[in-house]
Amino acid sequence: MKQLVLQYLKLFLLLGLSGVTTEHVPKYDVLASLGTLPLDGHFSFHDLPAAARDFGNLSSFPPVAVLHPGSVADIARTVRHVFLMGEHSTLTVAARGHGHSLYGQSQAAGGIVIRMESLQSVKMQVHPGASPYVDASGGELWINVLKKTLKYGLAPKSWTDYLHLTVGGTLSNAGVSGQTFRHGPQISNVNELEIVTGRGDIITCSPEQNSDLFHAALGGLGQFGIITRARIALEPAPQMVRWIRVLYLDFVSFTEDQEMLISAEKTFDYIEGFVSINRTGILNNWRSSFNPQDPERASQFETDRKVLFCLEMTKNFNPEEADIMEQEVHALLSQLRYTPPSLFHTDVTYMEFLDRVHSSEIKLRAKGLWEVPHPWLNLIIPRSTVHTFAKQVFGKILEDNNNGPILLYPVNKSRWDNRTSVVIPDEEVFYLVGFLPSAIGPHSIKRTLNLNNQIIEFSNKASIGVKQYLPNYATEPEWKAHYGARWDAFQQRKNTYDPLAILAPGQRIFQKTPASLPLSS
Repeated sequence: MKQLVLQYLKLFLLLGLSGVTTEHVPKYDVLASLGTLPLDGHFSFHDLPAAARDFGNLSSFPPVAVLHPGSVADIARTVRHVFLMGEHSTLTVAARGHGHSLYGQSQAAGGIVIRMESLQSVKMQVHPGASPYVDASGGELWINVLKKTLKYGLAPKSWTDYLHLTVGGTLSNAGVSGQTFRHGPQISNVNELEIVTGRGDIITCSPEQNSDLFHAALGGLGQFGIITRARIALEPAPQMVRWIRVLYLDFVSFTEDQEMLISAEKTFDYIEGFVSINRTGILNNWRSSFNPQDPERASQFETDRKVLFCLEMTKNFNPEEADIMEQEVHALLSQLRYTPPSLFHTDVTYMEFLDRVHSSEIKLRAKGLWEVPHPWLNLIIPRSTVHTFAKQVFGKILEDNNNGPILLYPVNKSRWDNRTSVVIPDEEVFYLVGFLPSAIGPHSIKRTLNLNNQIIEFSNKASIGVKQYLPNYATEPEWKAHYGARWDAFQQRKNTYDPLAILAPGQRIFQKTPASLPLSS
């Protein structure tokens, strides 16, 4: 290992490391010291460009080393090593899951990136019983958690739309999807965590043990520790899903029906809304995967509306319960005000539904359209202002936009734990809104980022009360505004668990600045 480090250093000193400014480059002896660490895994230096890429494809900040941990102890030793360098070192550490961040949040310019998917020492264990749960590595993909738990007839309660993300990655944000209205985000369904703090300590925490760290890490954007293991609550898993889509022509009915459904005691198991702008033939597109309830009326459906609203719902069931499911679905649909010809549905397995985005990924990869820039914008908007937001954004700012899905669906605040680090509006119902475009070419990127800025500027000017989900800010005043009255507590937690600001530098919340240099403004 030490020989490998020294070989790399010779090349490093001769050629330099392009793309990283000199103040981020550790000294020769600092890098050489990494080779002295007793590890179960190893450091690598050939894959630095890969560690400087993410799903957003808009930022690239190469590290100087990538850690492939063979154990949790490897992560702790590495972080502890950096911590003991003291406040005069600029070396930082970022935990990288599946690299699905958007603006370099999982990168560490001139630092160390930990490849969490290499962490195999934490074996996934399912514990059935009255209160079933699974212990999973922070580097485990959710798709693998699903496959493992389904063998026991169980599954986690809350999901993300895309399952090829790591457990630690989504729990560091929140983890939301169409089940959130009922079960809360993924961070509301965790019983215990194991965390490596910014001091290199390995700490087990839960609501009863080391509770402050437990709640800080959930939704904490990686600022207080690296999640190396999570204990996730499970429930009995259905075998099948009735998957339904309908269209609305007006925003008021679309949102009121969603709000009615998420407040009802007997309702669907998954509820998400989509906004479609300037997309023609939407029902014909559905035919490839869904069946129209009334094929003749569906084929005759026409509208001159530029903006349409799609409501997507599911009802879980087992084959022997199909008749009951049909009755429940009929009763629920009879209460909705969708456009009748637009009712489409299909029955798929629970696995097929939850892993639905991966099917689209395979198609996009085949066309070379997956690894392209994704200048996404994810927002949380209070119910009281969502109509003002929609009128301006969908009616004016994005009137000619058609380059990506737009999600819009409500959730219940009561299902979120306000002790975690996630910031949400102070209203019982609020909306998750996601603008998810793909941008090919500099002009498209610039145009999309400009639209994002217009949305943010309007929201601020109109006092929408918007909060960013997967937040992307560059200055301390912006982060202070984001956290509001919770900023002081957030900063205090940082001082407690990562006092040298070693962890997750790509979030750009706390700048690790050598003690001998003044803080940047």
